[in-house]
Amino acid sequence: MGFIIGFLLSVFGYLLGSILFAKIVASYKGIDITSVGSKSAGATNVTRTLGKKYGALVFLLDAFKGFLIAILDRFYIDPSSLWFGIVMVSPVIGHIYSYRADFKGGKGVATAFGVVFGISPLLALKMFLVWAVVFYLFRYVSLASITSVLVGYFLFLEGDFTTSQKLGASLIAFLILYKHKDNIFRLLNKEEYRFK
Repeated sequence: MGFIIGFLLSVFGYLLGSILFAKIVASYKGIDITSVGSKSAGATNVTRTLGKKYGALVFLLDAFKGFLIAILDRFYIDPSSLWFGIVMVSPVIGHIYSYRADFKGGKGVATAFGVVFGISPLLALKMFLVWAVVFYLFRYVSLASITSVLVGYFLFLEGDFTTSQKLGASLIAFLILYKHKDNIFRLLNKEEYRFK
């Protein structure tokens, strides 16, 4: 039974994660978000293209995907089971590699934040505060996201979490950092987009 529930939740998590709200919201404005700005189907690109209001909406919707799966994960799966980590990663993988967009998507930050919030609201709050401070000081969303993910990851490793949860957090952090590799190079070369 554990295998069946874990498998079904993982599939559901991937399918839910694959719903790219950035594309949906932008399409109502007649814009293909994957062809403008950074071409990423995420909240940051929507903010750059359509404004803060639409960017915030996409962030909340993307975060909710992760939050819902995390809540279902906690309700149905033993935290010590390997399935727990697999399920918590599934919506992030869906968001980054959406089957609805030729296995492309966003960078997973908002969805990952939702996952963390569903597992540990306090840890998610700390990550948000780190993000806010770094963004306020430097005005780079990518730098703020990378920093908050790294801080959150190490807090996860040091926190009272199961091995499965820590493995899930490790994979999520790796995926997000990998998707930000181009941003990292642009930051190093001082070519990254900077919000005013």
